[in-house]
Amino acid sequence: MSLETIIGLEIHAELKTKSKIFCSCSTEFGAEPNHNTCPICLGIPGTLPVLNEEVIKLAIKAGISLNCEINKLSKMDRKNYFYPDLPKAYQISQFDIPICSGGYVEISINGKTKKIKLNRIHIEEDAGKLVHLEADGVSLIDYNRVGIPLIEIVTEPDFRSPEEAVIFLKELRSILQYGEISDCRMEQGSMRCDANISIRKLGDTALNTKVEIKNINSFKELQKALEKEEKRQNALYSLGEQLEIKQETRRWDSTRGETIPMRSKEDAHDYRFFPEPDLLPIIITQEQINSIKRSIPEMPREKKTRFISEYGLTEREIDIILDNKELASFYEETVALGTNSKTAANWILGDMLRLLKEVDDEADLFTSIKVTPKALYDLIKLIEDGKISSTTGRDVLDEIFKTGMSATEIVNSKGLFQISNTYELEQIITEVLDTNPQSISDFTSGKTQASGFLMGQVMKLSKGKANPKLAKEMLYIKLKERCK
Repeated sequence: MSLETIIGLEIHAELKTKSKIFCSCSTEFGAEPNHNTCPICLGIPGTLPVLNEEVIKLAIKAGISLNCEINKLSKMDRKNYFYPDLPKAYQISQFDIPICSGGYVEISINGKTKKIKLNRIHIEEDAGKLVHLEADGVSLIDYNRVGIPLIEIVTEPDFRSPEEAVIFLKELRSILQYGEISDCRMEQGSMRCDANISIRKLGDTALNTKVEIKNINSFKELQKALEKEEKRQNALYSLGEQLEIKQETRRWDSTRGETIPMRSKEDAHDYRFFPEPDLLPIIITQEQINSIKRSIPEMPREKKTRFISEYGLTEREIDIILDNKELASFYEETVALGTNSKTAANWILGDMLRLLKEVDDEADLFTSIKVTPKALYDLIKLIEDGKISSTTGRDVLDEIFKTGMSATEIVNSKGLFQISNTYELEQIITEVLDTNPQSISDFTSGKTQASGFLMGQVMKLSKGKANPKLAKEMLYIKLKERCK
């Protein structure tokens, strides 16, 4: 029996605002617990919310970027449930009239383009954060996150594999980052994903009982969680025990590598939604939509098309560069200074990415390192001008990364300038040949690899400073002379 996997995603993305959705408290991440709070976001009786206008603008921008219909009339609703991290005992969200409807995102998989349909985008406030101190047997609550503005992006159940879901989430992250809508730092919780997954017979059209998976905080964990739950449901279905698949919420436990039951899955009526009485309906004009549309920057797919025509890179190289907005900006700034586009890509995708992997905070790669586009341009120019070798250049880049010194300063202070003086090179080559007569004999008898050994000795004696191209030419001439 052939089975088909059906997956839908619900993505929460924090909007890039300086203040919360209904009050003026800061949205700063990492502040002292319960520091960014006030009577409004703590739900003190008698306080009234005021909707942050920037939240509306960013939600509209997200809708336009994701090909949605912007609803010119929408409203906020109360979603009622009790949990310790929700001080009001209700969440202000949107129910039946969201700010954006429909939409789609195109993804590339196995060389083909697939359109993933969206159901809606709605605005809501975030809840607090529970911190469990298991050793002490207590749980603490940090209310700094309460009232942080979110958009929830709900897809249709259009994914047929965990791989498709991961590709979509990466594409969505890029769109939101390039649009300056959200920074999507999954490690900080500013982009969170819940997945709904079910199994059915291939060819069936009806949807079977779905399971929601929570606690997914990375692309890798999304793939693992979906694959594990897919395997669990497939096993039950194959045994004829599909009725054992319950509508429930399960938590992904990355340590155990499995999904664990949390609670039965709620339906909309369980939350007793009703219109938020303290906020007016949201009215959006076509002029507002047009104005926001004009402010949207170049998006990843548009940028990819331009990169292919302007820079002559492979599709894989472009995909890696565009995967990180800051990396793409770094690359373009380096090329704009005069660096060859292919050379810049080679350095950035090679040694730069190697060094960036050492940075703890992946989201702050280009604010925490000391290498700038100008620094990389200057380094590459020293190599192209024959002042240093590419091998030395890698060591210099490491030093720039650590100290922030310029390439010229490092080369001067460490005496790393390449030897291009023919007299100096001749002295080095002569000494190498004088001390390696066997290699000369091998070369004379047709063993061409002997010249490679001798070249290695030249580089060793010069401590890596010999101009490789010039030294190789001079070595060959000297070898020919010795072979006569």
